Amino acid sequence: MKLIINNIFLLLVAVVLLTSCNKGSKAPVTTSTSGTITLMCDNSFENIMQQEIDVFEFQYPKAHILARYLPQNDVIDSLMQFKTRAIVAARDLTKAEKDFLRKNKRAVRSKMIAVDALALIVNPENTIEMISRKEIGDILTGKLTMWNDVEPNKTGEIKIVFDDENSSTVQYMRDSLMNGQPFGKNIYAQNSIEGVFQAVQKNKGAIGIIGVSWITSDMRNSDISTEEMVNQLNDNSGVNVAEFDKAVKVLKVMGNTREAYKPYQQYIYDGRYPLFRQIYMIIASAGGTLEHGFFSFVTSFNGQKLIMKTGVMPAVMHPQVVQLGE
Repeated sequence: MKLIINNIFLLLVAVVLLTSCNKGSKAPVTTSTSGTITLMCDNSFENIMQQEIDVFEFQYPKAHILARYLPQNDVIDSLMQFKTRAIVAARDLTKAEKDFLRKNKRAVRSKMIAVDALALIVNPENTIEMISRKEIGDILTGKLTMWNDVEPNKTGEIKIVFDDENSSTVQYMRDSLMNGQPFGKNIYAQNSIEGVFQAVQKNKGAIGIIGVSWITSDMRNSDISTEEMVNQLNDNSGVNVAEFDKAVKVLKVMGNTREAYKPYQQYIYDGRYPLFRQIYMIIASAGGTLEHGFFSFVTSFNGQKLIMKTGVMPAVMHPQVVQLGE
């Protein structure tokens, strides 16, 4: 009898342990404001999304968003290979990509969250102030190799600097300005945004091509706490116009007119600044999940207001009342 009781006890222990193991193997449950998820983001937009994550996690302490910043192709692949359910990229999914995800029972949702301008930065000692779209294309393809080919200029050889050879910035320039031609021999990849800045600051002939949020002085030098950022979002005051970092010179770019413009939000908004691209947030997750909750925050009034502070133009422009001095 004692042996039977012992066997029953051992069987119960085994059942409990097996049940515990099965529970541990299940994916953790998330809500719209709690749990842990992974977000894959185009590394061109790291500083924009990191602010969104910091503020969201501050407001919802039980939410944990683990962000990875990668070249755009890797970001898209991670979603299509079911390695993540949330991404940020410089393009929307194609119809075929959305159909594939839906076929695999993924609830796909995408929305444009901002418009990013690509800024051209040079060393402050370079005398050039403006450049045209055609000249940029000719520089990229190697037709123009010296600054003196663009305008009377003693700076010397032109060296084009990108953050990464596989970045969405490189892809944009290839698709928009090069008419299918290959890159010239004067192209260099620095493997980081900071590397682009360092190359331009050290080399008078370098021209860096980066997203506009990386050149705003507020983003590069701000020491504001997340709590202060949240307080600013919750008040009713307008958003100050972002100023550019004076450590580099930001060039004016000429589009289809004879006027040239710097990548300020107003000129991005009305199309006068010609180098811009859309930023999309895409999730493949049902309502009530943390992916859905973060998506809702980024596309909300405060999420869009936070984007405006970076110098990028949010997808939803909210009117501001500005008191002008007499």
